[in-house]
Amino acid sequence: MSDLPEYVQRNRVEWDGWARKYVESGRRNWAAAEPTWGIWGVPESQVGMFPAELDGLDAIELGCGTAYGSAWMARRGARPVGIDNSEAQLETARELQCEHGIEFPLLHGNAEAVPYPDASFDFALSEYGASIWCDPYKWIPEAARLLRAGGRLSFLVNAPLLIMCQHKTEAEGAADEVLKQPYFGMHRVEYDDDDAVEFHLPHGKLIDLLHSQGFEIEGLVEVQPPAESTTTYDFVTLGWARKWPSEEVWRVRKRG
Repeated sequence: MSDLPEYVQRNRVEWDGWARKYVESGRRNWAAAEPTWGIWGVPESQVGMFPAELDGLDAIELGCGTAYGSAWMARRGARPVGIDNSEAQLETARELQCEHGIEFPLLHGNAEAVPYPDASFDFALSEYGASIWCDPYKWIPEAARLLRAGGRLSFLVNAPLLIMCQHKTEAEGAADEVLKQPYFGMHRVEYDDDDAVEFHLPHGKLIDLLHSQGFEIEGLVEVQPPAESTTTYDFVTLGWARKWPSEEVWRVRKRG
């Protein structure tokens, strides 16, 4: 583990400890016929994480967790590969593969350095995986390397406005209407009550990075959860998320 970046090592330890909290949600998502995304469970029809056609595509999920995203892709005819930093998360994924009779490769590793050749995939997916737990200046170039010309990348992250309104500790409560973190210079984000490291970029910096890696932006969905939505997370309320974006989905395509 010593050859991993310091923040990857820290996130591995944290996620191995958190993994047990995600077993039941992983089981629910594996059993669901219709994909839902993010902390609010917004349906695929509203956010469009997947391309219109998945059948026959080589796909990779970067930071797959319990790998329900890969399972949904496999059911739609894709050939997915999942990679995750947490072996404990992958243990759950393997158990659910056995329960559902769906098999695809699961790799324990850093999504900033995937052991596959250039141009191995047609589609890359990240929902709160590499998209917030890896350095975007490393994982986005890696996604570009892995994708074939014309390949697509979809990723879901927290919206920058939410990051700016969040407290530094869970005990201080959910995000409110007061800006607490600067927008300019946003990149590495740490909180005072755990050892994990997140990464978030301002929109301008993220757009510049995507363009520099040969991506064209096809869509940005600023997610507004339906009025009846619920979440198990307490860092943002439904009332807040109905007024301002707490999550966003980026859809990009690698230029040919």
